[in-house]
Amino acid sequence: MFCRTAGGELTTEALAADRALLSRTSTAERVAAILRTRIIEGYFPPGTRLAEDAIGSALGVSRNTLREAFRLLSHERLLTHELNRGMFVRTLTVEDLVDLYRVRRFVECGVIRTVTGPHPGLDAVAAAVADGEEALSSREWQALGTANIKFHQALVALAGSPRSDELMSGILAELRLVFHVMADPRRFHEPYLARNRQILEQLQRGDGPGAAEALDVYLRDAENQLVQAFADREAEEGA
Repeated sequence: MFCRTAGGELTTEALAADRALLSRTSTAERVAAILRTRIIEGYFPPGTRLAEDAIGSALGVSRNTLREAFRLLSHERLLTHELNRGMFVRTLTVEDLVDLYRVRRFVECGVIRTVTGPHPGLDAVAAAVADGEEALSSREWQALGTANIKFHQALVALAGSPRSDELMSGILAELRLVFHVMADPRRFHEPYLARNRQILEQLQRGDGPGAAEALDVYLRDAENQLVQAFADREAEEGA
């Protein structure tokens, strides 16, 4: 078992279902993409040890392929190797948090500011908002956090840039690791759901500049909450 999910535990059997995403000519990049997605979805929280044998068996890949995937994810600052202990999901610092939000404001606000009319990509933004509302009604807090991340992925996807999408995938995977600092995920994510819908509606009206201004305030509010959560945790650990 790897970590707790909304409905129980993620087992090697659940990860084995991802094997269908790999072909006979699977690459370390595909393995890394699967593990990155699992991190974004919250299945591997900070500090989780990634057991080579279990994961390699679940995905049906060689140890060398898996180690190369781990190397790629380490380069993305998602994993860290501890001598004589193995590979672990990285625990981020408050400095990491501040830098992530700096990049997010630059990228996300820059993209949506350009939306001044109908855009086919808004269907994905609307779907992410709907997923969040469904998760809220079902009281599935991990799913609510995942829907929020998909909302921001969909915003950046409006640029139609594979490079921006790749950049945002890594940023949001790191961000999911930051979210674990919040003791109450519902309290953190729920208020932003209404703000997601507001931004969606502004974009649907073609008011990209207004949506960008709202998102800038939104991201600064979220950053301040998370910085305070880091401070609270440090105070508790030092008590």
